[in-house]
Amino acid sequence: MSTANASSQSRTTRPFRLPDPPEREWDDLTSFDYVYEPGSPLHLNRHFGRPESTLVKAEKWIVPYLGHPSYRVPDLMIAFDVDPELYDDQNGYVISDQGKPPDFVLEVASRSTATIDIIDKRRDYAEFGIPEYWRFDHTGELHGARLAGDRLVGDRYKPLQIEELSPDVVQGRSDVLNLILRWDHGDLHWIDPGTNKHIPTFDAEREGRLAAEAQVRALQDELRRLKD
Repeated sequence: MSTANASSQSRTTRPFRLPDPPEREWDDLTSFDYVYEPGSPLHLNRHFGRPESTLVKAEKWIVPYLGHPSYRVPDLMIAFDVDPELYDDQNGYVISDQGKPPDFVLEVASRSTATIDIIDKRRDYAEFGIPEYWRFDHTGELHGARLAGDRLVGDRYKPLQIEELSPDVVQGRSDVLNLILRWDHGDLHWIDPGTNKHIPTFDAEREGRLAAEAQVRALQDELRRLKD
């Protein structure tokens, strides 16, 4: 069954919205510092394209189906070939209605949730069938690792290889995203393996535009000089 058909049926047969997640503890807001303030969701959305069928979201429920006892609210979730409108209508991600689990989830370490990230969420995300589960810890002290990733093999997660490039830089490859996640001096970077550079950001595009404009002005000045 296609996603569009499943979505249409879902709206007809299940006119419901999930409740808003509870307010988070004050120390459980590290995702803002390391994911949202740097603009990662916007940059990832632009990198992947196809906003009509790609979700780069967070802070709402993931649940296998209505009434399932396990609900989780990830710091970042990415899903391809799904229905973003249905996600908005239902105020969260209902796996049975979307027709597939999200492809990727990320949790950012905080003191109040570190143990839950490592044990409880790892168990639940595997049960949900999410292919990759990643954890980012800006200090490396709360999760016990600065960066960690798991790939679902059967019904269990197996750790992905994390490479140490230097004492201050470690990285691992996400196959589902075709990106490298890099912990660099405590910050999270999304690296294109084809260029080994960060995916385009607004700042980088602005710098490139300004550099191009400067080159045009220099060329115009040189042409005027030659005419004189």
